Amino acid sequence: MDKGKPKALVTGGASGMGLATVERLAHDGFAVVLVDRDEVLAQRESNRLQALGLDVQARVVDLTDEAAVRGTVRELPPIAALVNNAGVFDERPFMEVSNDDFRRVYEINLVAAATLTQEVARRMPDGGRIVNIASRAYLGARHHPHYVASKAALVGYTRASAMELAPRGILVNAIAPGLIETPLIRALSADRLAAQLALQPTGTMGRPEDIAHAVSFLVSPRTGFITGQVLFVDGGKSLGGSGA
Repeated sequence: MDKGKPKALVTGGASGMGLATVERLAHDGFAVVLVDRDEVLAQRESNRLQALGLDVQARVVDLTDEAAVRGTVRELPPIAALVNNAGVFDERPFMEVSNDDFRRVYEINLVAAATLTQEVARRMPDGGRIVNIASRAYLGARHHPHYVASKAALVGYTRASAMELAPRGILVNAIAPGLIETPLIRALSADRLAAQLALQPTGTMGRPEDIAHAVSFLVSPRTGFITGQVLFVDGGKSLGGSGA
């Protein structure tokens, strides 16, 4: 990695919104650490981006392994921009969601982000940036209460982190994507996807690049007076509706 460039770290960076964010931040001039649990995919994508002349390196990390997460961060140079993008999602009937389902989703969607934020913040330069990828669903949605609750908790953690880190000029914000064309969404049944699209004011899905552009805005040194906020990138879904 170029020692003269600011460093960014993106979790879940080997596909979807994470990969688009890695590429965008690399184009913005960051040396980017792509973190993912899929070794083959992470290496393939980092090699592809390196071939384009972008400063990207891959790290394979199980984000549920606290020691591995903290150890990885300590091996890296200080991180100027952290993007907590990794997340898990599934759907099941309300009455069938178990406590184990809640624990599994919280472990990735909240606890892993909190661990990384804490460890990165120890050495983050003053004036750094942290962006947490939440979800429009935190406002309420059917069929995945454990996911909704985890993303609502991530928004709360974003606000708490923003207050804690503000004295150092570190800005912490969240992005709440709506329906974005990612592997998670493509896994939905055709009926569920049609139902989701029917609730979109725009009638369309967003692209991973839409999220990457929003991240780029929030981590820019020119964006210096926004912290503790949630930026909805959802095609207007958060304006109202029944929340499918």
